Parts: sequence; C-alpha cells; structure tokens
Amino acid sequence: MGKGFFEVPIAVNDPIKGYAPGSPERKEVSETYTKMYNTTIDVPLYINGKNISTGNTATMSPPHDHQHILGTFHKAEKKHVELAIETALEARKKWSQMPWEQRAGIFLRAAELIAGPYRATINAATMLAQSKTIHQAEIDAACEFIDFLRYNVQYMTEIYAEQPESTSETWNRLEYRPLEGFVYAVTPFNFTAIAGNLPASAALMGNVVLWKPSDSQVFSAKVILDVFKEAGVPDGVINMVMGDPVMITDTVLASPDFSGIHFTGSTDVFKGLWQKIGTNIHTYKTYPRIVGETGGKDFIIAHKTSNPRQVATAIIRGSFEFQGQKCSAASRCYVPKSMWNEVKTILQEDIKSFKMGSPEDMSNYITAVIHEGSFDKLASFIDQAKADIDAEIIAGGNYDKSKGYFIEPTVILAKDPKYTTMCTELFGPVVTIYVYEDEAWEETLKLVDETSDYALTGAVFSEDRYALEVAVKLLENAAGNFYINDKPTGAVVGQQPFGGARASGTNDKAGSKLNLYRWVSPRMVKETFVTPTNYRYPFLG
Repeated sequence: MGKGFFEVPIAVNDPIKGYAPGSPERKEVSETYTKMYNTTIDVPLYINGKNISTGNTATMSPPHDHQHILGTFHKAEKKHVELAIETALEARKKWSQMPWEQRAGIFLRAAELIAGPYRATINAATMLAQSKTIHQAEIDAACEFIDFLRYNVQYMTEIYAEQPESTSETWNRLEYRPLEGFVYAVTPFNFTAIAGNLPASAALMGNVVLWKPSDSQVFSAKVILDVFKEAGVPDGVINMVMGDPVMITDTVLASPDFSGIHFTGSTDVFKGLWQKIGTNIHTYKTYPRIVGETGGKDFIIAHKTSNPRQVATAIIRGSFEFQGQKCSAASRCYVPKSMWNEVKTILQEDIKSFKMGSPEDMSNYITAVIHEGSFDKLASFIDQAKADIDAEIIAGGNYDKSKGYFIEPTVILAKDPKYTTMCTELFGPVVTIYVYEDEAWEETLKLVDETSDYALTGAVFSEDRYALEVAVKLLENAAGNFYINDKPTGAVVGQQPFGGARASGTNDKAGSKLNLYRWVSPRMVKETFVTPTNYRYPFLG
C-alpha cells in the first residue's frame, strides 16, 4: 500500500443560500417539503448496518401541524441496546485501525453530499420535524453540519501533526488512539447539525458510537443516517437507537466498555448522567470522558452609549429566531433607563410586523415550539407574568395550540431584576427586560454575573471602550461565548468555537480541536537508537 503525508482540503464555511422568492433553491426546497409532508415514513433502529423494526412505535408530527402524521419510529428494548453495544465493539476492531485518511474521506464525502444532493432534503426535514424557517434550517442542517464535518477533518490532521521534540539519540512520537470502548452520543431536538456532529466527531477519531437522537428530531435524524450510510460509514460504527431514555442510558452506563458520553441537552439530565457514571465508576475499564453542552440563561446588557436600534435588533434576533429554542438565545436583557423608551418602541413595532405560522410559508418569521410540554410550560410563565404586580407584558402574550404549538413572541418588563423569568431557563420566544439606572453600570454587570447558574452566551453593547473593558473583566466567567456589539447567537464553526461553563456544560467547544481531543487517548512512544549496556552513571566514578 502506498504511503504519504496527506494534506486534506482546507476547510471553508459553506455559503448560506438566500432562498429569495423565485430562486432555484427556494423552488427545490418547497417541492421537497411538500413531497415529504405528503409521504409517511417508517424509521427503524439501525444496528450494525441493519434496520430493526420492533413493533413498538411512536408517531412523528410537525409541531406547527400536530394532527398531521409524518410517520412512525421504532423504540428499542434492552436487548437491542445490548446488541448495539456488542456489534459496535466488534466493529471497533477494524474501524480503530483504519488509516486516518480513509476516515477523513468518509466524512468529507458526507459534507459534500449535504452540500449537494441532500441539501433540500435535510433542510425540508428540519423544517417539518423542528418547525424551522428555511433560513434557520439552512444555517443549521446544511451549513453548520457541513462546516462541522469539514473543519473536524482539518482539526484531526492538525492534532495528529502535534508531536514532541526528538533528539539524534531518541525518537519521540505521539499516537492518538481512539478511546478503549464505545461512545454514547445523546443529541437534542433543536439543531440537526448537533445531532449529526456528536456521533460523527467521535467516529472520525476512530471511535464507535451508540447514538440516541431526541424523539422530537427522529424525522431529520433519519436523513443524517442516510447521509452517513451513503458516505460509507461502515456497519456498526454509528448505531442509532430510539426509545425510553432512562432504559437506554442505564443499559449503556452499565457496560464495562462505556468510554465516553457526548451530550447536548438539559442541565438536570446531564447532572443525572454524571451522577450515574460516578456511581458506576468501578465498573468501567477506563475513566469515561464526559462532554456536555447544556442550558443557558443568556444575556444582553446595553451601556448608555450604545445604539438603541442595534440593541433592539439584537434582542429581536437573539430572542425570537427559531422561537428562542437555542441554548444561546437571549432571554434576559438589561437596558439603561435613558434609552428604554426608544428600545421599547422598536421592539413593539418589530414584533407587530412578525408573521407566524407554518415554515412552508416562507414569509413567516415565527413558527411553533417543539411540543405540547414546551407549549404548556411557556404559557404558564406568560400567565404568571400577567398576574404578577412586579412584571408587565409589553408585547405579545398570546398563545394557541389548536393546530400547532404557537407561542406569540413575548416581552416581559420586570421591576425586580431577580424576577422568575430573569432567572429560569424557558427555552421559548419569551424575553424579560430589566431597566437599570444609567450610572449603575458596574452594579448591573455584577447583577448579570450573579443572577444565573448558567454561563453559556452573553452580549454587551457599548460605544465606550472604558465601559466595555469593565464589562469584559466583570463578566469573565459569565459566558463561554461572549459577544461585543452583537447578538449572543449564531456561532460559526471555525470562527467561534461553542460552549459554556458553570451549569451550561463542560465547555469543550464544539467545532474546534478542543472537542476532538476528548475522543482520543494519546500514547507516547519513545524509541532509543543506542541502548545503554552499563548501569553505572559518570557520578559513580
């Protein structure tokens, strides 16, 4: 077999298509959406390259049209999870030894499949399954997923190239081995790109994966799986199982070969997983890698020198795009008293201009929240704000679930900076604003830092560099992704590695080398060319 030092294509961010009226991409995705809407599918488990139907099924419906059935998916029993683990470990024998350039070729091909023949399909599936507008689907399911795959390959080669110093007497080299066992990938409903990246990044580094997608995202997860299969991911390397999350997780965490978890989801669930791993620690062959990105109570704070229209636009986009169902979405804002009336007017005018409905109508800016549980939770907080004397709803406040789970984008004005919606993660199109005295800049920054257990994203607006510098220092630990004069959402792979600390996760930065390091176990190899034959050192005489 030929050998060489191989250079992979330089990673570039995939261009975002505009989907303007009359454009060919708009026509293609509309036709694909209609076809998928009118076709029912069946999604079986996928274990060792085989589809497994269990007969125990659940239905899939669009959140914006919850009576319509898109299809069904099958739920695993414990024996299926055990089979997935067994076959993954068998697949590891060959996959872990496959030359890195062959693994790279598979996932680079996956990126190009999404960029080309699968683009309309994966976008339309995301619009249907998660009620994303075409713009939100495009930047997620297409562009971000493509970027993850391309940049991960580039970062992998950079990691492998990092080697220790050698001398004329000794050759030192680092091998970056996959973990000894299998990785458990648990993915959320809100980003198709995350659902694909969590299993793919671990697999790229030579690991085998058991992947449990969110029940609310199985419809678009099926497209991810189709891409992986066509790209050439071998049987058993990535296995997809759906079903009871407690049963699946308990079965996985009971295995001695469990070697790591790649998780995105709620903070409480992640803490529970960490606790179970700790309880089972004596069972495992190795210390498992625990990588998680969880919740956020993300902030925007404006200084008196900032531009009111820029602040209002950041609140609108940061809070309401994809109905606020982003870990990074702005949900608490701090506005100085001197600019509040202008910001308030812009917010109210912009929200009145929103159109809300199905993503099939591409003039809609707002669609539905993911399911009835989310709808009911958000409605209860809105009703509470209507009743409380220390809160006032200044925009929105209506909701309707007769056809879809529609929550009107809502702005709450809080008199108390520790009002419940200033502190509690809501994960929906509800933002709470506290108006502070202009001169209380540092006091308000400290309030921002102390109000939340989370530390995922945050944004500060200021035209005063001295005030900005104070904010950067005082909010050092308040956000893993910190934005200056911009909304706190929209991290781009290769540009803004994403992740937070405190209750927001392990801050392992998806879309960077930092994340990929977690899926390798380095081995140091020292080769001595002339080996000593006498134990005596010169100091012994």
